[in-house]
Amino acid sequence: MKNNNRETFKMLSLISQIALSMMVPIFICVYAGYYIDEKFSTSFFIPLMILGILAGIRNTYILIKKVIGKD
Repeated sequence: MKNNNRETFKMLSLISQIALSMMVPIFICVYAGYYIDEKFSTSFFIPLMILGILAGIRNTYILIKKVIGKD
């Protein structure tokens, strides 16, 4: 029973880590793009949002690659 709980918590922490590694770069880049657009009247929002999405995908890929490599 204890081993089953340990595996469950391991999987929940992995899912949370994957979600955070995907969302944080997107939110940071979207906020930076919005701030730069408001401050300087430019159009950096879309390129920075795309950069954030690509960074999130890269982070998630590296994390999953490490987890699969351990098994």
